[in-house]
Amino acid sequence: MEFNEKVSALRFKVQKQREMAQTEEAAKNAFVMPFIATVLGYDVFDPREVVPEFTADVGVKKGEKVDYAIMHNNEGQMLIECKKSNGELKVEHASQLYQGCFKVG
Repeated sequence: MEFNEKVSALRFKVQKQREMAQTEEAAKNAFVMPFIATVLGYDVFDPREVVPEFTADVGVKKGEKVDYAIMHNNEGQMLIECKKSNGELKVEHASQLYQGCFKVG
């Protein structure tokens, strides 16, 4: 299956099941993990490839976590922050991910 087909299949699944995924954990299991595995091709059960609750220390802030990190050579290369699928995205959500991506100070 081609990349576009995989994305379309997942999009259809999200459209059908979005209202049932009432929590962040439900959205992770139903949509995010399948995206990481099926679309991106990583083994979500192999901590060498995908680390859940990845600690993304930033400058003087220690212990900041993101929901998933895609790993390469033992370093987080892609960070994924999840929110519940029926919630509204807010600026605070972007700043949470921003803090995990960039060193400050």
